[in-house]
Amino acid sequence: MTLDISKYPTLALANTPDELRSLPKETLPTLCDELRTYLLNSVSQSSGHLASGLGTVELTVALHYVYQTPYDQLLWDVGHQAYPHKILTGRREQMPTIRQKDGLHPFPWRGESEYDVLSVGHSSTSISAALGIAIGAQKEANNRKVVSVIGDGAITAGMAFEAMNHAGDIHPDMLVVLNDNEMSISENVGALNNHLAQVLSGSLYTSIREGGKKVLSGVPPIKELVRRTEEHLKGMVVPGTMFEELGFNYIGPVDGHDVLELVKTLKNMRHLKGPQFLHIMTKKGKGYEPAEKDPIGYHGVPKFDPAASSLPKSKGGKPTFSKVFGDFLCDMAAQDPKLMAITPAMREGSGMVRFSKEFPKQYFDVAIAEQHAVTLATGLAISGNKPIVAIYSTFLQRGYDQLIHDVAIMNLPVLFAIDRAGLVGADGQTHQGAFDLSFMRCIPNMMIMAPSDEDECRQMLYTGHQHQGPAAVRYPRGSGTGAEIQQSFTALEIGKGRVVRKGSNVAILSFGTFLDNAQQAAEKLGATVADMRFVKPLDEELIQQLAAEHDVLVTIEENVVAGGAGSGVVEYLMSQKIAKPVLNLGLPDRFIAQGTQDEMHVELGLDAKGIQRQIEEYLAK
Repeated sequence: MTLDISKYPTLALANTPDELRSLPKETLPTLCDELRTYLLNSVSQSSGHLASGLGTVELTVALHYVYQTPYDQLLWDVGHQAYPHKILTGRREQMPTIRQKDGLHPFPWRGESEYDVLSVGHSSTSISAALGIAIGAQKEANNRKVVSVIGDGAITAGMAFEAMNHAGDIHPDMLVVLNDNEMSISENVGALNNHLAQVLSGSLYTSIREGGKKVLSGVPPIKELVRRTEEHLKGMVVPGTMFEELGFNYIGPVDGHDVLELVKTLKNMRHLKGPQFLHIMTKKGKGYEPAEKDPIGYHGVPKFDPAASSLPKSKGGKPTFSKVFGDFLCDMAAQDPKLMAITPAMREGSGMVRFSKEFPKQYFDVAIAEQHAVTLATGLAISGNKPIVAIYSTFLQRGYDQLIHDVAIMNLPVLFAIDRAGLVGADGQTHQGAFDLSFMRCIPNMMIMAPSDEDECRQMLYTGHQHQGPAAVRYPRGSGTGAEIQQSFTALEIGKGRVVRKGSNVAILSFGTFLDNAQQAAEKLGATVADMRFVKPLDEELIQQLAAEHDVLVTIEENVVAGGAGSGVVEYLMSQKIAKPVLNLGLPDRFIAQGTQDEMHVELGLDAKGIQRQIEEYLAK
């Protein structure tokens, strides 16, 4: 699967930023056109993130053209938007392997390229990291520049504002570029505004501005008058007062698809002192009409035909766990007006689209603000409601203090519906939901459930919603086994598992969706299998029974072995002075790279054959 580079004559001359900077400026619009076409053709063959990258083509070209990367350091927030950056930094030929096992990493990754300054996957980290780098550069006094690019979604997180507030206080030389693709380019982006950006980033305006502040610093009323006048003059065409208040010199908004104007403005800004803020307006999916019309649908895409006007429909079949959750929400909300569902900007991913339309007054999308999402649930619970926080396992890590301090200590009835628990596939290290059982199991008052199939998931969500304290149901990305889903709700007995296959010698204690694999392995081994259901509280009676009737216990979970469900079983056995060999199977003590879920399960020995092999090797010892 290779792309014919002869169709991209200008792009072929810009395999690295050094080569790009040797091109005449007037060739840049052509380069952008070719880069956009290459990106579209590449992602349509490999699958991956598309709309965000289409929107950042001109910005990426302009930044690498003006800044001396990699000496000047360029940081991308999240990284969905960094595909053009990868193409221009020596990785063009490897793009067909992106997000695949042993291929290019889905996001900027330090181990992959000297041009990737920050390894990212979660949003809103770039300004904090850039500030640290800027402080380091100031100490070295080597004129190294630092730029962070952040999207309008990522800048909603508190961490971005914490970083800007600090930067405004200590005044280092750094540039924050806000890539704003909120709908279409707004009307005030035009010739006037581009001209204004030139004036505001030019040396004359800057010297007057800084000089005026120094001259007038001893005269507070006049200084305040000048500041207000400046704000009002700029405010006619510039919505930047908030960033000015944080201590940044705000410039924009400018047209993010005019590469020559961007180059001019960035050249001016590269020499300015102190924290700079450039606001650019872009269009997600720019240059490819289907993606422009549906930027959410084209955010992450499967393989598709660029000539078609829509993406291929996913084949019908077993429902995903996200859909099971979405259906539960709608069915439960129809019965319970106190149900309140919260998501930190993951409506589509968490299966909440139908709920958001049918129950808009019970639905809260708080943007990328996981800490706020959890503590908002605290307030809703205190006010007598029954909040459900729908959150990816890896994003709950960001709300951990709030989970302990604001929910668990007060023992409030908040249900956490934890999606993408376990291995997620193509997003790699930053998104693997490998740690939630370990980090939740140690928190007092938490009830933790791990369903083995779709119906178990529905009934566990119901059980957690009825529970009078904090509860979590964690389920993986993708579909289950195709189990029949009961429409009626049945609360499970808390802390009780079930034996699903009777055997001898070996007992497999399965936590979650590896139950099917465990049963296949047990058939070959003649082993007993228990679906444990609850990670906390554990079914201690069942553990005692299985230990008494078998020579070896095996635990299996899609979570790191360290501190996970299997650790809980061992801790309990030790507390009861039950000396029994236990083999803990789960994720190893390392960060796991991208690959399909099936590929990684095979590699880690967690498919049916791998489970059988690991048990046989353990018995042979």
